[in-house]
This record gives sequence, C-alpha cells and structure tokens, in this order.
Amino acid sequence: MNTVLQILNLAGSLGLFLYGMTLMSESLQKVAGDGLRGFLASMTSNSFKRVLTGLFITAVIQSSSATTVMIVSFVNAGLLSLAQAIGVIMGANIGTTVTAWIISLLGFKADISILSIPLIAVGFILTMSKRQKRKNTGQMIIGFALLFLGLTFLKESVPDMRSNPETLEFLQSFTGWGFWSILIFVGIGTLMTIILQSSSATMALTLVMVNFGWIPFEMAAALVLGENIGTTITANLAAAVGNVSAKRTALAHTFFNIIGVIWALLLFRPFLRLIAGIVTGMGAADPFIPIAEATDSQAASTSMLYSVSLLHTLFNITNTLLLVGFTPLLVKIVTYVIKAPKEEEKFRLKFIQAGLLSTAELSLDQAKQEIIHFGNIVTRQYSFVRNALVQPDDDEFDSLFKKVSYYEEVTDRIEFEIAEYLNQIGEEEISSESGSRIQAMYKIIGEMESMGDSGYNLARILQRKKLNKITFDEQMTKNVLGMFDLLDKAFEVMLSNLKAGYKKLNNIENAYDAEKDINKYRDMLREGNLLNLGKSTYDYLTGVYFMDLIAECERVGDYIINVSESVMEIKS
Repeated sequence: MNTVLQILNLAGSLGLFLYGMTLMSESLQKVAGDGLRGFLASMTSNSFKRVLTGLFITAVIQSSSATTVMIVSFVNAGLLSLAQAIGVIMGANIGTTVTAWIISLLGFKADISILSIPLIAVGFILTMSKRQKRKNTGQMIIGFALLFLGLTFLKESVPDMRSNPETLEFLQSFTGWGFWSILIFVGIGTLMTIILQSSSATMALTLVMVNFGWIPFEMAAALVLGENIGTTITANLAAAVGNVSAKRTALAHTFFNIIGVIWALLLFRPFLRLIAGIVTGMGAADPFIPIAEATDSQAASTSMLYSVSLLHTLFNITNTLLLVGFTPLLVKIVTYVIKAPKEEEKFRLKFIQAGLLSTAELSLDQAKQEIIHFGNIVTRQYSFVRNALVQPDDDEFDSLFKKVSYYEEVTDRIEFEIAEYLNQIGEEEISSESGSRIQAMYKIIGEMESMGDSGYNLARILQRKKLNKITFDEQMTKNVLGMFDLLDKAFEVMLSNLKAGYKKLNNIENAYDAEKDINKYRDMLREGNLLNLGKSTYDYLTGVYFMDLIAECERVGDYIINVSESVMEIKS
C-alpha cells in the first residue's frame, strides 16, 4: 500500500511540476507577445544571431518544446526559411539548459516551497486585475511557484534508500553492463522525454535521482543524452500536419540532436572526464565517487548536480559550435530526405495546418498570415477575369472561366476553414484585444469570400456576353481594363494594410483614396455610357453588359475598403 501511495505521490508531484512549467511558459509568451515575435523576426539575419535568438527565447519562456513548435509553425507560415529555423533551434537547445541550472542552484539548496505559497498569493492578486498584462504576469508567477512546489514534493516523494534498498538495487542492476548500460539509459531518457513531452521534466527527475544517489554520474549523463533525442518528438508531432518546410525543420532538429548524441557517445569517457576536471577544478567533489561512498554526502550531491547541469550545457554548446557551420549541408540532407511532392495542391491552407499554437496570441498571428494568403488568392482570381475579358479564343476563355469558378469554390472553403480555426481560438481564454482581432478577422474573411463571389459574377457576365455575341470596341475594353487597374491598386493597398496590422497601421487614407478613384471612374464611365447610347455609338444591350461589369467592379471596391476598415476597428 505504501509503495502504491509513493508512486501516486511521485506522479502527482511530477504533474504539478509539469503544470507549473506549462503555465509559466504560456504566460511568459503572452506577456512577451509581439515583442517576442518581432525579436524572432529581426534577429535571424546570420548564424550567430539565429543561435542567440533561440537561446534567448527559450531561456525566457523556459521551454525548448514551445520554441521549436513556434519555429516549426513560423516555417510552415513562410515567416522563416529552413536555414534560419535550424539556427534558432540550435540556440533553443542551449537555452533549455537554463532550467537545469535553476533547479540545481535553487531547487536543492533552499526550501523554495516556503516562498511558493506567498508567490501564489501575489500571483492570484495580479490575476484579479482587469488589465490583461497583469493577469498574465500573475499566471506566470503562479506557474513559477507551482514549478518549485512540484519539485519540492518530487524530492519528498522519492523513497528513502535506507528504508527501501531494493529500489536502488533494481536500478543498479542496469549499471553493470558496461557500454550497453549507457545505451540502455540513453533509451530510458529518450522514452521518458517522449512520454512526458518535456525535457525539463525529465531533467528534473534526473537531478532528483542523482541528488539522492540513485544512479551514478555516467548513467545520469546517458539519461541527459537520451533527453536530447526525446525532446525532438514535440516538433515532429507539430510538423506532422504541416507543409514540407515544417517537416524538414522538425527532421533537421532530430538530425542535429542525434548527431550530437553520436559524437558524445563516441567520446563518452573523455567527455565525462573533462566535466569532472572542470568541476573538481572549481573545488567541488569528484562526481565519479558515488554519494554512498563519499565522506561528505552533501558535497558529493552538490558536485553531482553541478556536473550533470554542466554536461547538459557543454554538450549543447559544443554540438552547436560543431554543426552551426554545416547548416547549409543539413538543409540539403533534410531536403533530400523529405522531397517536395511533384504537384502540391495549390489552394490548401498554408499557415494554420499545424493547428493551434500554445497561446491564442500566437495562433492569431497564424490566422493573420492565412488571411493575407487568402487575399493573394482572391487577387489571383481577378487576374484570370482580366485575361478572360481580352481572350478571343473560345477554348482559352472556357479554361479561364473554369479557373475563376474553381477559385470561387476555394474562397468558400478557405473562409469556412479560417472561421473554424478562429472559433477554436475563441474557445480559449483570450484578452479583449484578441477578441476584437477575432471579430475583425470574421468580417475580413466574409468580405474576401464576397470578392470571390463577385469575381465569379464578372466571369458569368463575360460568358453571357460571349454567348450573346456582344463585342466591345477598343475604347470600351480599354475602359473596363482601366477599372481593373484601379482594382489591382486597391487590392495592393488592402494587402499592405493587412500585413501592417492594427498596431502599425495609423490610418487607411490610402484605402479611402483607392475607393474614391474607383467611384469617380465608375461615375465617369456611367455618364460616358449614357452619352454613347444617345449617339448610338453602340446598342443598348452592349451598354448593359458594359455597365454590369463596371458596377460589379465598383461593388468589389466596397468589399476591399471594408477589409481595411475592419483592421482599423481593432484599435477602437
């Protein structure tokens, strides 16, 4: 009965640690917000900056898994190239070692649980604030407190080796098989990290085990190497439903860590001796001496903790220094392994395939990229309508008409899928600002779907015109093309405003100017049409088709200005 209770206590303590880690990570991402994403976008121009970026972000949000999933999503969204992503992931591997040092320096040296309860009180007070940033800060503090509370419970729930020597004997039975034992512990570390979905949690367990003398330094080192393989599973899961670039990024992460583990295993003894030399050189005990045999068990325990943390850090730094120069080669390898399909479907979702990210704010950024992609698709549809206007060949016209019709179906489908994604985000706990963004996005995708319908209506008008043998003279064709030129300019302004977003967009005078130009041109052509009908320049039916095209184009201009207005509505 006691054994079952101890196992349940251990599982509960680990669960509390993981929950604290997740809460702290997600809250930090919310607090950092656009600054974090802007930093990521601006700091990837060279290898050094990429590594530094990954290191900084992971050290801040305390989760390499969250960083790598974010990177995979950004590659999927086309915001980062494969080479840029690999550099950031290398830095993330170094950044994740910060967690081990925090635990080693604080988790076992002081009773952090004494501060945990007051910190939860402070965090709770902040979560009562109406300001979203304070709420997120409060959640971050609570997450930090729960993390160390979980670690304290984890230490207390570990069985006492003196009263339960059979546990130690069980573990030590795996340590006497030489190099095979090392490989077994690498496998255990990999499996534990895959199951827990957190290398930080596995590292915490490893540090607890070495602190209490459960496993020797060599086996702890093997567990750490295994954790570096297991942590890649999160990125691979995120990329499973992503595009080819996302899958390549996740595979590059796996290759990078596996290559590191291979050289570390080949140089295992010398590498561990180097770590021991550094630690003993700083005045600590030799980590190779088991805690049970040490004259000062407290000093031996401290030495083990520092040695494991130093190994974790030195391994990741060395691996990055060795492989960062081979990033182009790594890109070629993963590109060769994961080949792009010969004909990728043109009009699938590009940016939100991988599902929701860890926070609503990051997910909304993905939705924004998808909406910009939606705008590009609509713009392309109108290029086919323009070509159909001047296409004399019937077969070519029919081909263009089918493309326009297909694009109309695509706009319907994309509107629905983006709306479904926004619904999922709306179900999460979101700020009022995020709520405003979601409402604006609903309006925008609705307007874009209407543009798709209008594009099809324009093609139908041209089709009926052709069936009724109606022809436009050179001037009429030139006038309609002039209207399409104004629409192209309006589309360009719309996409520019969408990309700028509500934070950078101070006004939409450019959109209003584009709409005014369309309306003025429509009025001018309407007056000209009446004059030409009075002069019998062309017959009445030809004038009807002409004005139907112009009126539909003017309607599209209204949809376009509505998009920019929706972006500005978020500010208010």
